[in-house]
Amino acid sequence: MKHRYRAVERFWTCFYRLSPQQKESVRRAWKIFKEDPFDPRLRTHKIQRLSARYGRTIYAVEVEGDLRSLFYLDGETVVSLVVGTHDLYKE
Repeated sequence: MKHRYRAVERFWTCFYRLSPQQKESVRRAWKIFKEDPFDPRLRTHKIQRLSARYGRTIYAVEVEGDLRSLFYLDGETVVSLVVGTHDLYKE
């Protein structure tokens, strides 16, 4: 299935705050992500607590080390919410 992609403003705000090396890691992961957000290399997994809080399934993609990106599916659209460290899970 081909997806459409959209990032909310908060995603971009967080992205621009990353270090240059982290931004490059996000760009590399994005190349895989846009082909298939569930590609095994991204180790996509559900975040149960956030899913319960928001009433929809929230997924995390492992970019590198402690760097994650959160997203959800809205029909055929993948909506990227935020990018950052594990602290994202506390929000």
